[in-house]
Amino acid sequence: MHMPGTSKGGLVFFVLVQIILLVLFAFFTDYDSKLLPNKGNATRDEPALVQKYPHFEDIHVMIFIGFGFLMTFLKKYGYSATGFNLWVAALVIQWAILMRGFFAMIHHGGHIGVSLDSMIGADIGSATVLISMGALLGRITPIQLLTMGLIEIVFFAGNEYLNVDLFRITDVGGSITIHAFGAYFGLACSLVLRPSSANAVTGENEGASYTSDIFAMVGSVFLWIYWPSFNSILVDGDQQERAILHTYLSLAACTVTTFCMSALLSKEKKFDMVHVQNSTLAGGVAVGSVCNLILHPWGAIMIGIISGVLSVVGYVYITPFLFSKLRLADTCGVNNLHGMPAVLSAIFSAIYAASATKETYGNQLIDIFPAMKQVGNNTEELEYVIGGYNRTSTQQGTYQLIGIVVTICIAVAGGVISGLILRSPLWNRLDHIDLHRDDVHWIIEEEEHEKKAHHNNTELHERKAHDNLNFIDS
Repeated sequence: MHMPGTSKGGLVFFVLVQIILLVLFAFFTDYDSKLLPNKGNATRDEPALVQKYPHFEDIHVMIFIGFGFLMTFLKKYGYSATGFNLWVAALVIQWAILMRGFFAMIHHGGHIGVSLDSMIGADIGSATVLISMGALLGRITPIQLLTMGLIEIVFFAGNEYLNVDLFRITDVGGSITIHAFGAYFGLACSLVLRPSSANAVTGENEGASYTSDIFAMVGSVFLWIYWPSFNSILVDGDQQERAILHTYLSLAACTVTTFCMSALLSKEKKFDMVHVQNSTLAGGVAVGSVCNLILHPWGAIMIGIISGVLSVVGYVYITPFLFSKLRLADTCGVNNLHGMPAVLSAIFSAIYAASATKETYGNQLIDIFPAMKQVGNNTEELEYVIGGYNRTSTQQGTYQLIGIVVTICIAVAGGVISGLILRSPLWNRLDHIDLHRDDVHWIIEEEEHEKKAHHNNTELHERKAHDNLNFIDS
């Protein structure tokens, strides 16, 4: 049988990619100066070296267990969901360190300093590719997935630099630069790669089983538990504590709402496991861009309720509509979990930014919104900001909206370019019968045992037939 996705050329290509990454690390990276004793850090406070490591471990669990197991809901794609998640993340984390470092060099020059902070940024950046992977799960080969990841990280790093460093938007939970970007990049790529016939979009294996849904629920619970760390890892002190509190409350309210909406919108008035696995997490996305702001607890709960309603409605009505009208396949429903809640988060970030005042935030106002710093005309020693400093709160709110619009535009453009590249005849592509199947890419032990048993039975029948012929002849 033809084995797309495991072609020798593709595997050799990514061995070369890993070697190229080695060379790039050798030429462009070094330890961050704070990690070198000869730079005056020999007496650095030891606890400060690893104070964020528990958060880093939490993000790691989300990336490699949470995302991986969440995508195991397909009944015959569990090996690929967890395995390719590991493979893709391991590659793009390395690439993200380099690409984010290259853009940072625009401001700071020199080499790319590697530290725990850069590893955290790369881990978070890899989530964009895994979100996009959810839109295309089971429809493209692993070699295509890896290629998409390499392309996407370039666009992601550029968009992050533009929004965070130049527009100076607030987005500590990554709803704009991570979730919205990953969702609409993946959807744009999926749209370009859609088959010519609507009948070819789905296959008999695009569905769940009782067991696969339980495994997917494991991933969902891991993501739910660790999401406060994801939203709070980039800030410290009061901002970090607010981010943890708001994320937890938003997730809780979203979960209650999801269960209710799932049953209410079901004809049988029963719960849908797809909603429980995914929509319960929408509160973590929707609060991401505002989690460190002063929302008050009731504000976080409100955001969670709205995101739960929006996400379930998306699964029930919007996903089928996009599929029927555009043949737009979204295997994991990333638009409902990541895309629309992220847009909601951006809108709330504009509202809360427009109402931010010195009286409310005190000295934290400039930490959260650096471009609102009042500096007069003397900005020579400050980093460049598009639109300049001295922003009013209304102007900052406007830039929050500009950030989400620009992000979606860059994501869609990048997704279209990626899709066009992946449609090239140079790549192996999956046939309709190969969609959502592990045995196309993996050695399945059960099947090997079945083949061996079948072979032994065939040999036994042939031997008996041969013995019978010999008996008749004698």
